[in-house]
Amino acid sequence: MRVLITGGAGFVGSHLVDALLARGDQVTVLDDLSTGRHDNIRHHLGDPNFEFVMGSILNDAVVDDVVRRADVVMHLAAAVGVELIVGRPLESLATNIRGSEIVLEKCHKYGRKVLVTSTSEIYGKNDSDLLSEDDDRILGSPLKTRWSYSEAKAIEEVLAYSYWREKGLPAVIVRLFNTVGPRQVGHYGMVVPRFVEQALKGAPITVYGDGTQRRCFCHVADVVSALIGLVDSREAEGQVFNVGANEEISIAGLAERVIEQLDSDSSIVKVSYDDAYEEGFEDMPRRVPNTARVRGLLGWTPQRNLADIINDVAADITSRSS
Repeated sequence: MRVLITGGAGFVGSHLVDALLARGDQVTVLDDLSTGRHDNIRHHLGDPNFEFVMGSILNDAVVDDVVRRADVVMHLAAAVGVELIVGRPLESLATNIRGSEIVLEKCHKYGRKVLVTSTSEIYGKNDSDLLSEDDDRILGSPLKTRWSYSEAKAIEEVLAYSYWREKGLPAVIVRLFNTVGPRQVGHYGMVVPRFVEQALKGAPITVYGDGTQRRCFCHVADVVSALIGLVDSREAEGQVFNVGANEEISIAGLAERVIEQLDSDSSIVKVSYDDAYEEGFEDMPRRVPNTARVRGLLGWTPQRNLADIINDVAADITSRSS
């Protein structure tokens, strides 16, 4: 296939590029490098099956051109990370709403199948055990910047679903739960690379809040296998899928695990949300996915555990700093 990946120079996108090229697909990446990195895709430059287009999903003409030349679109471009969303809300909203609208418009124009990557943030403060795709969203005040990302991605989902239902656009929606692994950076609030980098330096590990909030972390290689399986599947069209792991751990427990596994001398320091982000910042106490739907369709389950994730992130950070 000729696959367009928006945001393909980013963390997840670049791993997707690797996997698709490895199986023989032709890949075009559209990325403005606002959060993606050229180093993530540098090793493919010169490959006749790879093309990098420097540009934004907000540029109508550029998006029109790259979608027209693709068979399938995998839409990963987005403003991501709590720090970025809180720090630059207007820019983030424009990218996540208008950018996605342009991509979906062009996919409909040319009849291209599209996979849209959404997020577990959709569920907001719903901390039910094993969140299912049809569960309710529970959000705080719209005046809390924290929830703008969830709102924007919900609009993106509604657009994709509506294009499928009303116009027959083959669309698949995937909600990612805390994808982690090599090439992820801690600049935008990503907790695992931040903890690992602090531990490798012997610096204090900064835990935001009281550390009791619980999350599940899924290796990017497992996530990529799910994304490819879903974009290949006709049965997945018009559906939403959770993709994530079920190995649950508190953030304080994660800090302790990183210190122990990397044999670090780091201490743990707790930082209030007000100091880390903004006054009145709200977080979720728990977020665990029900992945029965993707398992039932593809037989997909994560093959790597938290120990593998920590080791791979540490190896990546060490190689980049040497």
